[in-house]
Amino acid sequence: MYSDILNPLLAMGQPPAAGQQPAPWYFQVVPFVVLIVVFYVAMIRPQQKKAKDHSRLMSNIKSGDEVLTSGGVIGTIITVKERSVMLRTADSKMELLKSAIAEITNRNDNSKS
Repeated sequence: MYSDILNPLLAMGQPPAAGQQPAPWYFQVVPFVVLIVVFYVAMIRPQQKKAKDHSRLMSNIKSGDEVLTSGGVIGTIITVKERSVMLRTADSKMELLKSAIAEITNRNDNSKS
């Protein structure tokens, strides 16, 4: 079906000139390399940076910090375990995975001078 549409369009194109040399190989390779670099800079690198920042956040959580979870729950950390934390909210106490913590809203600074 598509060949019925494309054949007349392709027939309108100019035939290659006799004796004309093909373009060098890098004219075909360079656009793909540029596309890969742009894709990496625009998509992959920011995601890696975000994952690294979140990992750093998970390692710095301590008891007494106020946190916001990815589900929108705001609470205070009671205890920190290897993979989970105990969180106290206004009405309840719950155990969450560390990965569910989106951000630390208020740090608990126990350093008294």
